[in-house]
Amino acid sequence: MKSLLCSLSCFIASSFLCQIHADPALLNRLNDEHARGVSHWIYNDLSKAKAEAKRLNQPIFVTFRCVPCHACKGFDAEVAKGSDRITRLATEKFVSLRQVEMKGVDLSQFQFDYDLNWAAMFINADGTVYGRYGTQSAEGADAYNSVDSLEKTMQRVLQLHENYPNNKAFLADKKGKPKPYKTAIEMPGLPNKRKYQQQTERSNCIHCHNIHDAEYNDAYAKGQITKDFHWRYPLPENVGLVIDRDDGQLIKNVKTGSAASLAGLQSGDQIVVINGQAITSIADIQWVFHNLSNGPERIRLDVVRNGVVKKVNLITKQDWKKTDFSWRGSLWNMKPKMGIWMPFAEDRDLKRLGLASGEKAMQVKWINHSVPTAQAARQAGLRTGDFIIAVEGKPITMDHRELNYHIKLNYKPGDKLPMTLWRNGKKIKFECPLK
Repeated sequence: MKSLLCSLSCFIASSFLCQIHADPALLNRLNDEHARGVSHWIYNDLSKAKAEAKRLNQPIFVTFRCVPCHACKGFDAEVAKGSDRITRLATEKFVSLRQVEMKGVDLSQFQFDYDLNWAAMFINADGTVYGRYGTQSAEGADAYNSVDSLEKTMQRVLQLHENYPNNKAFLADKKGKPKPYKTAIEMPGLPNKRKYQQQTERSNCIHCHNIHDAEYNDAYAKGQITKDFHWRYPLPENVGLVIDRDDGQLIKNVKTGSAASLAGLQSGDQIVVINGQAITSIADIQWVFHNLSNGPERIRLDVVRNGVVKKVNLITKQDWKKTDFSWRGSLWNMKPKMGIWMPFAEDRDLKRLGLASGEKAMQVKWINHSVPTAQAARQAGLRTGDFIIAVEGKPITMDHRELNYHIKLNYKPGDKLPMTLWRNGKKIKFECPLK
C-alpha cells in the first residue's frame, strides 16, 4: 500500500509539472517580450519540439533563458527575433524551442553550465547531443556571445545532423551521465520546493543557477565539498588557448609557456575534435574540460592546419582548472555566506576618511538579517553605514564580488575575517564571524 501511494504521489507531481510546463499563458505571466509576436519558437514544450523534429528530420535548437535576469538580455533579443541570420536558420533548418523555466527540464538530457544567463543546446529528436553554446566569465555575461559565432555553431550542427548516425561515435560523450533525479524539483539540495511547485510566475522561477545551488547544498550536507568542486567549465584560456570568440573553433592566440604552447598548437589552427568529441563552439570545449580531473590529464585534439588534420596531445598540470568564479550566481550560495552589501565608498566619503590617493574603502549599505553570517556580524557589532578600510590588515583592493570569492576560497564556517572599520571618525578593529 505504501509503495502504491508513493507511486500515485509521484504520478500526480509529474502530471502537475507537465501542466505547468505546457501552460500557454506562461509567456504572459513571465512578461517574455522577446518571444512575443514570433511564430517559429515552440514555447517551453520539449515534447512538441521532439515530435516536430522527428517529423521534419531536423535538429532541435534549444535556448535556455531566465526571463527576469537582466544579463544577456540584449543577446537574447537578437537570437529570439532580432537577427535575420539566426531567424532564418532557426526557422528553416531547425525546430526551435525556447525554454524559460527549469522546473520540468530533464537534467540528464540537458547538462550545461547552469550559471549562464543564456545558453543553448542542440539535440537530435532521439536525445543525441550535437553541441552546446554559451560561455561566460568575469569579463561579463556577453563577453563570449555573438551572432557570428552562434551562426557558425548552428552551421556545424547542421553538418553533424546531415552525417548522423554515421558520426555517432563523435557524439557519444556529448551527453552527460544520467542523474539520480530527473528534474530540479527532485534534487535533494533544492530549498523552497513548495514555492517552486506553484504555478510559475516571475517570482518563483527555478533559475539555472539554482541547480548549481542545489548541487552545492547536497554536497555540503554530505561533507563532499573540496576546492575542486568550484572549478566548473574551465575556459580554453586555462590551458593557454585563446579561441576567436566570433568563431568558436579557431585558435586566435597561444599563450607562451602554456600547456597548449608546449603541445605545439598554433594560432590559426581550427579545433574540430577533442577527446573523440566533435567541437562546434567554445562551450563544447568547456564541456570536455569540465568532465576531466583537476590534475594531470592527456587531452587529445584534432586540429586543421593548412587544410590538413593534425593530431596533438596536450598535457595539463595540477590545478589547471582553477579560475575566477566570482561572476557565478551560485557563488552566493556557497558557504561562508556574507549576506552583507558593501559597495565601494564614493569619492566624497574617501576624502572624509582621510585615505591617500588611490586607496579604497567599502561602505556597509545593507545587512541581510536572514543570512547567518550577517546576523552574527550584526551581533558582533557591525553596523549599516560603517566603512571598511582594511581586510586582513591590508588596504582594500577587492570589490564586493571579489571579496566574496576570496572568502569562499580561503575561509570556512567558524572562521573570523579580520577587518578595520571607520565609524564616527574612529578606527575599529573588527573580526567578522563567518558562517
